Amino acid sequence: MSTTPLWRPVPLLPGQAAIRPGRQTWRWLAAGFLVLLTTVALLAPVISGFDPLTVDYPRASLPPGPGGLLGTDPAGRSVALLTASGLRISGTVALAAAVLASVVGAVAGVTAVVVGGWVDQLLMRMVDAVNTIPHLLLGIVLVVFFRGSLVAMVLAIALTHWTQVARIVRAVALPLRDAEHLRIAAVLGLLRRDLVRWHLVPAILPQAAIGCALLVPHAVWHEATLSFLGVGLAPHQPSLGVLLNTGQQAVFTGAWWQVAVPALALVSVTLAITVLLRGRRTAGRP
Repeated sequence: MSTTPLWRPVPLLPGQAAIRPGRQTWRWLAAGFLVLLTTVALLAPVISGFDPLTVDYPRASLPPGPGGLLGTDPAGRSVALLTASGLRISGTVALAAAVLASVVGAVAGVTAVVVGGWVDQLLMRMVDAVNTIPHLLLGIVLVVFFRGSLVAMVLAIALTHWTQVARIVRAVALPLRDAEHLRIAAVLGLLRRDLVRWHLVPAILPQAAIGCALLVPHAVWHEATLSFLGVGLAPHQPSLGVLLNTGQQAVFTGAWWQVAVPALALVSVTLAITVLLRGRRTAGRP
């Protein structure tokens, strides 16, 4: 009787064992850094006991140091507290916009697959039309139209990014609609709503969630760009983009920290999200 095992582990490629722990380490570091930034953004004003928008002109434009930690702006406000507030506002806008874009995209993708025909063609032409317009230009128009509030910013980002999720969801759901067992079930009386509820929704949820996560760093930069250009949030809503906009002139007077601190926060948070998502996509790959 043969003793050859039915299953044999596949040997790792040279260097593969060293790659996977490295990827996992970077992923955990990125996750920990994001948790730290989130904690700072939420708790910094509470722990400090100061309102980040309170002006203190005698302390205007102090450099980083014992008297100002990360420095102050021309109104004497703490750059550290303003940056924490900016992380909170920008993160809220980005998450809300990503979720809204994912919901709109998922509904559009499922509708295109389930209804099919001219509805599918119309929705896909809408996707193509939105993608042909530069997102930044369309975002400026939408923000100006809705008069630059938080809701306007969320709508502007969501309405320019839902197309990505719509295409992903349609690509996942289309093969399921044409599957032989579902065709037979439809002939036997399977209702359309049951097809969506029990077959399409469970299949598209993971992909829609990944699409939502991938939209977050794009949404952060989109908000920062619009606010930096002066068409985004108002000055009393100190997002990262607003801080970059108000601090750009300070660079020429030597107050570099007023731009460097929020810029570093912006780059750090988007880089951490990117590393975390890349680790998620590459986990388990050679």
